[in-house]
Amino acid sequence: MKIEQCQELRVHGKSRLYENGTIDPGAQVVLVFGNAGLFRSECCFSQLRTRFPQAHIFGCSSGGAIQDTRVLDDQIVATALTFDHTEVRAAREPVSTFDDSYSAGQRLIRQFDPKGLSHVLVLADGLKVNGSDLVEGMTSVLPLGTRISGGFAADGDQLSKTYVWCNGEPEEAAAVALGFYGDRLTVGVCATGGWGPFGPDRLITKSRKNVLYEFDGRPALELYKRYLGDHAAGLPATGLMFPLDLRVRDDSDRVLRSLLSIDEKEQSITFAGNVPEGAYARFMMGYVDELVDGTQRAARSSLQQLHGVAPTFSLLVSCNARRSVLKQRVEEEVEAVREILSPGTTLAGFYSYGEIAPPETGGTSVLHNETMVVISFAET
Repeated sequence: MKIEQCQELRVHGKSRLYENGTIDPGAQVVLVFGNAGLFRSECCFSQLRTRFPQAHIFGCSSGGAIQDTRVLDDQIVATALTFDHTEVRAAREPVSTFDDSYSAGQRLIRQFDPKGLSHVLVLADGLKVNGSDLVEGMTSVLPLGTRISGGFAADGDQLSKTYVWCNGEPEEAAAVALGFYGDRLTVGVCATGGWGPFGPDRLITKSRKNVLYEFDGRPALELYKRYLGDHAAGLPATGLMFPLDLRVRDDSDRVLRSLLSIDEKEQSITFAGNVPEGAYARFMMGYVDELVDGTQRAARSSLQQLHGVAPTFSLLVSCNARRSVLKQRVEEEVEAVREILSPGTTLAGFYSYGEIAPPETGGTSVLHNETMVVISFAET
């Protein structure tokens, strides 16, 4: 596998992409993360298409782009991948309404020929798509033995518009995917949080999709505020520091849900993923060192899944809410990945509104919030 990276820079007020290394016009994929406005302006897509005429140009807007151990704002980072023994195909699917997300996920995966499909990398609009339903729709029709990973587009703390791109200009209300074919590619994927619980499990007694109304028959927002104490005055922003830890069934893995908004009149809380009735949930909190430790666990697990083969490339998808907690120490979690992976592994990625990966213990991919996902690629 051959990898090259480009970075958008502004020179004399104009935007240009500058490469590190020798450009390979035969690249199969160019992963592009960063500021959607820059991607749309200054003919960024045209520049990439000229430099990489055969590649699938694939990416999304973000809460920050990752290049090696740096987190970059208001820039574009492009990573060109040329595989030795792997074929890559692309698909895109519009999501007509929020409630169309499950069906859209099925339609997206069904665009791929299941024969030889080893892995699917997925990106989707982070605001107009129900992430839980999209992932469940995709996994319901995946070929046996094929996994999915990826994340949801972001625009930092604006929560205004998010975009994905797949061989074209940025678009909203869509999901896009890359399908990897061949038996020489191994992909290691892991999502971890690093958050710790406080308070007991509570039964969700009233909810609709991603809107939570009641815990144990009591108004959800009232109980949440009581646990947050002085931090409740800063809601919804301070809610990013206190995600919800969800267990749908007694035998299921737990997943995190990030707070998006609150409704004082309804005493409800809207999360960045479904919170079904009958599930149990508890409040979580975290500190920088614990979040960084969680990131190292994800990197270590992704590496172990490669069975001794060093990864050539690792894609990092970290929740935008984690960045809000880490603040000026945000690059520490990226540096933590570098400490685990080999020096020759190229790192790229983005800060998201949701992450797609199996739970830390393995199994079927689900929607996560407030986690770091490490997706490591190796060819043999």
